[in-house]
Formats: sequence, structure tokens, C-alpha cells
Amino acid sequence: MPPSPTDTPVAPAFILVRPQMGENIGGAARAMLNFGLERMRVVAPRDGWPNSRAVAMASGAGRVLDHAGLFLDVRAAIADCDYVFATTARGRELTKPIVTPERAMDMARALTAEGKRVAVLFGPERAGLENEDVVLANAIVTVPVNPDFPSLNLAQCVLLLGYEWRRQTVAVPPEVMELARTEFATRVEVERLGDHYEERLEAAGFFYPEAKVPGMKASLRNMWGRLNLTRAEVQTFHGMLRQIAWKLKQGE
Repeated sequence: MPPSPTDTPVAPAFILVRPQMGENIGGAARAMLNFGLERMRVVAPRDGWPNSRAVAMASGAGRVLDHAGLFLDVRAAIADCDYVFATTARGRELTKPIVTPERAMDMARALTAEGKRVAVLFGPERAGLENEDVVLANAIVTVPVNPDFPSLNLAQCVLLLGYEWRRQTVAVPPEVMELARTEFATRVEVERLGDHYEERLEAAGFFYPEAKVPGMKASLRNMWGRLNLTRAEVQTFHGMLRQIAWKLKQGE
């Protein structure tokens, strides 16, 4: 049985419409590859194609440029697409859904999972997409930027959409702990550290008055448990206490 369209979803095509500077095309290629996107299409680039400055700027992302499609106009570039987003920061007198990059890539993920082909249009650096480009799109993507300075560099805009695509399609935990070649201490190791501190603090007369001692000890134990210490950190705390005790004994 042949695979269904949902077995091999096609990532969105990022279409650069009439880009003016090769450096920005190369920067866009790098941004795309950063987030696993390789389907670039270029519409009527001002300085021709291929572009040596684009290649130089793309650096390790040259393969995105090598396989980029060249088109004379937007209609040709989106001819095989089922759904098209147009990125623009300017107000439009057009009746279309206006979505954030996050929502756009959420929609793109759902559409591609159904076997649909999605494209995102990015306008030229000087003035962005024209109305004649935007009317060809199904929805508008607008980034919530400073209204007094809404202009985004072409590669920056590509980066924003690429990031949202990657975030929508790859499970990335919002926080991880880098353990630097060690591991978390066990509960037993943390308990022993607490015992060590209680012993030294008891000898130093820290636990006073008697009525507050249970609460003071409970607070310290809670602190040790809350810190999520690594084994290396536990050993460091033990070593600190031993050094302090040794130094104090030398001064007797």
C-alpha cells in the first residue's frame, strides 16, 4: 500500500519575493537551515541568480541555495501550494485573517500533516510585499513589533517564522539542567550533608533557643532538598565544612 500524504509531510516553502541584496538571501538560507527548513524559492531577485554574495553569506547553509527554485513571479512560485501566508507589518485594506507567527506555524503544521503544501511569502527589503502579492495569500502574518519601527530585516523575519515552525514540530523542553559531567545527588547523599551541617552547627551553638531548634532544623533540611544539588556540589559543601573545622582547630 502506498504511503498516505500524512506519512511524509512537506515542510513549508519560504518564498523570497523580489529580494534586493544577496547578503539577505544568504542570511535567510542560514536562518532556514537553523530550523530544519530547506525549501527556498526566490522570485525575481534584483541582482540575478545565482548570487555570489548570497553564497558567501549562507556559509554552511549553501545547500539551501543550491536547491532553491527560481521564479519570475509570485503566481508561478505558489502554483503548487494549497495554503499561502504573506508576511507584512503594514496595515492592509484587505479582508483576510491576520495571525501571529506562532499561530501561522501552528496552522502550517496541521496543514502539512494533512498532506497540504504550505508557503510563506517574504517581501523585498525596501518596502515589503505589495498588495498584488498579498491578495494571492490566504492569510497575513504580522509580528507584534514596535509600531513606531515595524521594519524587520528579511533574514530576521525568516528566522522568526523558522523558529516558530521548529517549535511547533519538535518537542523541546522549556527548561533543562546541564549537569556538567556530573549527576544529581541521591536523597541519601543530601541527608548526609544535612547531618554534617547539623553536627557542625550544633557544635558552634547555632541552634538556639531550644524552643526553635526543631523548626530551624526543618528549615535547613527543606533548603537542602529544594536546591537540587549535584554530587559534586554536595562534596564541595562537605569540603567547605571540613576546611572551616580544621582551620578553627588550628587556631585553638
